[in-house]
Amino acid sequence: MDFKKITIRDLAIFLCDFLARRGIDTVLSGGACVSIYTENKYLSYDLDFVLLDYSQKKRIRGILEGLGFKPEGRHFRHSDTPFIVEFLSPPLSVGEEPVKQIFNIEENEQKLKLLSPTDCVKDRLAAYYFWNDRPALEQAVLVGLSQSIDQKEIERWSSHEGMANKCHIFLEELTKAKQ
Repeated sequence: MDFKKITIRDLAIFLCDFLARRGIDTVLSGGACVSIYTENKYLSYDLDFVLLDYSQKKRIRGILEGLGFKPEGRHFRHSDTPFIVEFLSPPLSVGEEPVKQIFNIEENEQKLKLLSPTDCVKDRLAAYYFWNDRPALEQAVLVGLSQSIDQKEIERWSSHEGMANKCHIFLEELTKAKQ
Protein backbone atom coordinates (compact mmCIF):
# COMPACT_ATOMS: atom_id res chain seq x y z
CA MET A 1 0.00 0.00 0.00
CA ASP A 2 1.33 3.42 -0.95
CA PHE A 3 0.72 5.82 1.94
CA LYS A 4 2.45 8.86 0.39
CA LYS A 5 -0.67 10.60 -0.94
CA ILE A 6 -3.39 8.77 1.00
CA THR A 7 -6.29 10.77 2.44
CA ILE A 8 -7.46 10.33 6.02
CA ARG A 9 -10.67 8.76 4.71
CA ASP A 10 -8.84 6.22 2.54
CA LEU A 11 -6.39 5.38 5.32
CA ALA A 12 -9.28 4.84 7.76
CA ILE A 13 -11.07 2.54 5.30
CA PHE A 14 -7.89 0.61 4.55
CA LEU A 15 -6.86 0.11 8.18
CA CYS A 16 -10.33 -0.77 9.49
CA ASP A 17 -10.82 -3.35 6.73
CA PHE A 18 -7.24 -4.68 6.93
CA LEU A 19 -7.60 -5.26 10.67
CA ALA A 20 -11.10 -6.74 10.37
CA ARG A 21 -9.81 -9.30 7.88
CA ARG A 22 -7.35 -10.33 10.59
CA GLY A 23 -10.01 -10.65 13.28
CA ILE A 24 -9.59 -7.23 14.90
CA ASP A 25 -12.87 -5.32 14.97
CA THR A 26 -12.57 -1.53 15.32
CA VAL A 27 -14.76 1.57 14.98
CA LEU A 28 -13.40 4.96 13.99
CA SER A 29 -14.22 7.84 16.34
CA GLY A 30 -12.93 11.33 17.11
CA GLY A 31 -11.74 14.03 14.75
CA ALA A 32 -11.17 11.66 11.82
CA CYS A 33 -14.95 11.12 11.68
CA VAL A 34 -15.37 14.90 11.52
CA SER A 35 -12.90 15.03 8.61
CA ILE A 36 -14.81 12.31 6.77
CA TYR A 37 -18.28 13.73 7.41
CA THR A 38 -17.27 17.29 6.46
CA GLU A 39 -15.15 16.30 3.46
CA ASN A 40 -12.11 17.82 5.20
CA LYS A 41 -13.62 21.18 6.12
CA TYR A 42 -11.95 20.16 9.36
CA LEU A 43 -8.84 18.07 8.87
CA SER A 44 -7.70 15.82 11.66
CA TYR A 45 -4.29 14.20 11.59
CA ASP A 46 -5.09 11.37 13.94
CA LEU A 47 -7.23 8.31 13.51
CA ASP A 48 -8.73 7.06 16.77
CA PHE A 49 -10.03 3.52 16.47
CA VAL A 50 -11.97 2.00 19.36
CA LEU A 51 -11.36 -1.70 19.80
CA LEU A 52 -14.51 -3.77 20.17
CA ASP A 53 -12.55 -6.66 21.75
CA TYR A 54 -9.71 -5.70 24.09
CA SER A 55 -8.14 -9.16 23.86
CA GLN A 56 -6.99 -8.34 20.32
CA LYS A 57 -4.94 -5.26 21.35
CA LYS A 58 -1.65 -7.17 21.62
CA ARG A 59 -1.85 -8.28 17.97
CA ILE A 60 -2.14 -4.74 16.56
CA ARG A 61 1.51 -3.81 16.97
CA GLY A 62 2.82 -6.66 14.84
CA ILE A 63 0.19 -6.12 12.15
CA LEU A 64 0.89 -2.39 11.89
CA GLU A 65 4.65 -2.88 11.96
CA GLY A 66 4.17 -5.24 9.00
CA LEU A 67 2.65 -2.28 7.14
CA GLY A 68 5.57 0.00 8.06
CA PHE A 69 3.96 1.78 11.03
CA LYS A 70 6.20 2.35 14.02
CA PRO A 71 4.96 2.67 17.60
CA GLU A 72 5.52 6.06 19.25
CA GLY A 73 4.13 5.95 22.76
CA ARG A 74 0.47 5.05 22.40
CA HIS A 75 0.38 6.06 18.71
CA PHE A 76 1.59 4.52 15.47
CA ARG A 77 3.24 6.59 12.75
CA HIS A 78 4.24 5.78 9.17
CA SER A 79 7.02 7.82 7.57
CA ASP A 80 5.03 8.26 4.34
CA THR A 81 1.94 9.91 5.87
CA PRO A 82 1.31 12.76 8.33
CA PHE A 83 -1.51 10.81 9.98
CA ILE A 84 -1.05 9.02 13.29
CA VAL A 85 -3.10 6.06 14.43
CA GLU A 86 -4.26 5.20 17.95
CA PHE A 87 -6.31 2.34 19.36
CA LEU A 88 -8.61 3.09 22.28
CA SER A 89 -9.90 0.51 24.71
CA PRO A 90 -13.54 -0.58 24.70
CA PRO A 91 -16.33 0.03 25.36
CA LEU A 92 -17.43 2.10 22.39
CA SER A 93 -19.27 4.94 24.09
CA VAL A 94 -20.01 8.64 23.95
CA GLY A 95 -19.99 10.22 27.38
CA GLU A 96 -21.63 7.74 29.73
CA GLU A 97 -23.70 5.97 27.07
CA PRO A 98 -22.76 3.07 24.82
CA VAL A 99 -22.95 3.71 21.09
CA LYS A 100 -26.03 1.96 19.75
CA GLN A 101 -25.57 2.43 16.00
CA ILE A 102 -22.40 1.99 13.97
CA PHE A 103 -22.24 3.41 10.46
CA ASN A 104 -20.44 1.74 7.57
CA ILE A 105 -18.75 3.15 4.51
CA GLU A 106 -18.05 0.54 1.85
CA GLU A 107 -15.67 1.27 -0.99
CA ASN A 108 -13.74 -1.02 -3.33
CA GLU A 109 -14.83 -4.08 -1.33
CA GLN A 110 -13.42 -2.55 1.86
CA LYS A 111 -15.46 -1.47 4.86
CA LEU A 112 -14.98 1.26 7.44
CA LYS A 113 -16.99 1.19 10.65
CA LEU A 114 -17.41 4.63 12.22
CA LEU A 115 -19.60 6.64 14.56
CA SER A 116 -22.86 7.83 13.04
CA PRO A 117 -23.07 11.56 12.30
CA THR A 118 -25.23 12.01 15.43
CA ASP A 119 -22.76 10.12 17.62
CA CYS A 120 -19.89 12.02 16.02
CA VAL A 121 -21.57 15.27 17.11
CA LYS A 122 -22.04 13.85 20.62
CA ASP A 123 -18.38 12.79 20.70
CA ARG A 124 -17.25 16.32 19.81
CA LEU A 125 -19.75 17.85 22.24
CA ALA A 126 -18.39 15.64 25.03
CA ALA A 127 -14.98 17.30 24.54
CA TYR A 128 -16.68 20.69 24.61
CA TYR A 129 -18.86 19.86 27.61
CA PHE A 130 -16.23 18.31 29.84
CA TRP A 131 -13.00 20.06 28.78
CA ASN A 132 -14.38 23.36 27.41
CA ASP A 133 -12.79 22.47 24.06
CA ARG A 134 -14.15 25.25 21.84
CA PRO A 135 -12.70 23.77 18.60
CA ALA A 136 -14.64 20.58 19.37
CA LEU A 137 -17.85 22.64 19.50
CA GLU A 138 -16.96 24.11 16.10
CA GLN A 139 -16.37 20.58 14.76
CA ALA A 140 -19.79 19.47 16.05
CA VAL A 141 -21.37 22.39 14.19
CA LEU A 142 -19.51 21.49 10.98
CA VAL A 143 -20.83 17.92 11.14
CA GLY A 144 -24.34 19.25 11.85
CA LEU A 145 -24.08 21.43 8.74
CA SER A 146 -22.72 18.65 6.54
CA GLN A 147 -24.80 15.67 7.65
CA SER A 148 -28.30 14.80 8.78
CA ILE A 149 -28.24 14.53 12.58
CA ASP A 150 -30.89 13.73 15.18
CA GLN A 151 -31.12 16.93 17.23
CA LYS A 152 -33.69 15.45 19.63
CA GLU A 153 -31.30 12.59 20.41
CA ILE A 154 -28.45 15.06 20.95
CA GLU A 155 -30.67 17.08 23.32
CA ARG A 156 -31.72 13.90 25.20
CA TRP A 157 -28.12 12.72 25.50
CA SER A 158 -26.90 16.18 26.58
CA SER A 159 -29.54 16.32 29.29
CA HIS A 160 -28.55 12.83 30.47
CA GLU A 161 -24.93 14.02 30.65
CA GLY A 162 -26.05 17.04 32.75
CA MET A 163 -25.16 19.45 29.95
CA ALA A 164 -28.53 20.76 28.70
CA ASN A 165 -27.31 24.36 29.08
CA LYS A 166 -24.24 23.80 26.93
CA CYS A 167 -26.37 21.93 24.39
CA HIS A 168 -28.34 25.13 23.85
CA ILE A 169 -25.09 26.86 22.90
CA PHE A 170 -24.44 24.15 20.30
CA LEU A 171 -27.96 24.48 18.88
CA GLU A 172 -27.64 28.28 18.72
CA GLU A 173 -24.28 27.99 16.93
CA LEU A 174 -25.73 25.47 14.50
CA THR A 175 -28.74 27.69 13.76
CA LYS A 176 -26.49 30.71 13.18
CA ALA A 177 -24.23 28.72 10.88
CA LYS A 178 -27.20 27.56 8.78
CA GLN A 179 -28.29 31.16 8.10
